[in-house]
Amino acid sequence: MSDGFQCVASTNDVADPGSMLVEVDDRLVVLIHAAGHWYALDDVCTHDGGPLSEGPVDAEQATIACPRHGAKFDAKTGAAVSMPATHATVAHEVKVDGDQVSVRLIDN
Repeated sequence: MSDGFQCVASTNDVADPGSMLVEVDDRLVVLIHAAGHWYALDDVCTHDGGPLSEGPVDAEQATIACPRHGAKFDAKTGAAVSMPATHATVAHEVKVDGDQVSVRLIDN
């Protein structure tokens, strides 16, 4: 797409709440569906590099937790909201058009 967004999934591909690992320009991104909203974060826990895509999504809090040590990240901003992580992961832009979910990478 000319606006930098890349289609990565169909809205039917990810339960609510749920997540899915996708690749955007050779970058691993966790696509998150929580309480009807869509988010995308780098698939890396800033504490020890764990795969966020393998952790649970809390739709009420709009967070995803690292499966290794339980650090939680805000799905909207990527901010670390619980220990042991103290640094944010990168949040990306998400657009839903019909049943297509697209992501535009934000470089940090």
